Amino acid sequence: MTSVDGPGPAQDTNPTSVGLAPSGATPAGGGTTAADAPSPAVDGTAGAGGWAGGGTSGAVPPGSWSAGPPVAWQPAEPDRITRFVLRLHARSPRWAVPLAALGCVAAGMAYALVSDPTTSDPDAAPSCLLKLVTGLDCPGCGGTRALWYVLHGDLPAAARHHFLFVFALPFLAYLFVAWAGRQAFGWRLPELRLSSPVIGGFLAVWLAFSVLRNLPWAPFTALYV
Repeated sequence: MTSVDGPGPAQDTNPTSVGLAPSGATPAGGGTTAADAPSPAVDGTAGAGGWAGGGTSGAVPPGSWSAGPPVAWQPAEPDRITRFVLRLHARSPRWAVPLAALGCVAAGMAYALVSDPTTSDPDAAPSCLLKLVTGLDCPGCGGTRALWYVLHGDLPAAARHHFLFVFALPFLAYLFVAWAGRQAFGWRLPELRLSSPVIGGFLAVWLAFSVLRNLPWAPFTALYV
């Protein structure tokens, strides 16, 4: 009969027998301990299982665009015509461009004087395509006839054909003279500043004029040319 107060079976206190190996020791059976397992990357480099994001080393995840240095934009090489125009502009005197613009304006005035649009047929070439197809006045219809009357000093008849053109003509003339004088001779005329609200208001009035002149009721029929 065994006594209950006797010593029990001896307990093994060797740490290797219960899986608690000391640091640096290899457990029995060749396994790995928690201390020997690879730790996740914390500096942005790839760990044992793949890419580790969120670091500061600039690593790029698989499948994303390369984070290389930005590529500087290279302008296209100009063609022969562009190079010729730029070279001609650089070698031209300062009065050449204003003189060319003045020649264009003079050519338009000469055409209006020679063609006499007040006596030509409505469908005579060159004609307004919108009016030729639809019979409606476009926003510029009557401008050539208004210019012809202005050159002949008949302002009421010019305003009858296109009063917005007659109204804007002095401002356009001053802008041209100020620009040409500054480019060719260095003149410093007072600058005519046209703000965005002023330009927008003029375009709105021009649009309303283009609509009203096509209405088939009096007094709008007086604006139809």
